[in-house]
Amino acid sequence: MFRVFWCILHRDLTLALRRRTDVLTTLFFFIIVVSLFPLGVGTEKETLQTLGPGVVWVAALLASMLALERLFAADYEDGTLEQMLLAAQPLSLVVLAKITAHWLLTGLPLVLIAPLAGMQYHLTGESILVMMGALLVGTPVLSLIGAIGAALTLGVRGGGILLSLLILPLYVPVLVYGSGAVEISRIDFSATGPYFALLASFLLVALTFAPLASSAALKISLE
Repeated sequence: MFRVFWCILHRDLTLALRRRTDVLTTLFFFIIVVSLFPLGVGTEKETLQTLGPGVVWVAALLASMLALERLFAADYEDGTLEQMLLAAQPLSLVVLAKITAHWLLTGLPLVLIAPLAGMQYHLTGESILVMMGALLVGTPVLSLIGAIGAALTLGVRGGGILLSLLILPLYVPVLVYGSGAVEISRIDFSATGPYFALLASFLLVALTFAPLASSAALKISLE
């Protein structure tokens, strides 16, 4: 089963790297959104430090959503998804590999570039570390939840809008606790533990149920 997981993961990463513009679009969108806010609200240090965590998390959330509609679309159009459904391996394993590839291409780059965003908002070194940690734990949850919406809206006309309406409410807890961890780190670094515990619990629940839910949604979409 690990070989199947690795093959799907390697395949999706290879195909994505052949279309580098799709990957770079997500990264540039994040950079542009984060950079525009200081121009709009001013350069006052206190204001930027207050707005920074929320802006970074909203930008990460929206950037993650850009590639969700394409998560299963190409395989659906060329019939590959039907072959995966007929394979002996569980479809949830295939789905998990595709979600992992999505996170590696969209979530991980945001974690790595977060320090630059933090410096734009005059965040301290401790707050930047907390922000990177929160993004590292929280962005996989965004990919896992988003995969359910992508599977439900697969092949539906206007699926992008419907996808946003379905998953944005489910993103709210991750957004609140992710940005809250960075905000509380400005006051008391040791108080970030409960926020990370909640984010980790969201990740465990999503990791357990999202691949199964996505698999069921894909089967419904293919019928």
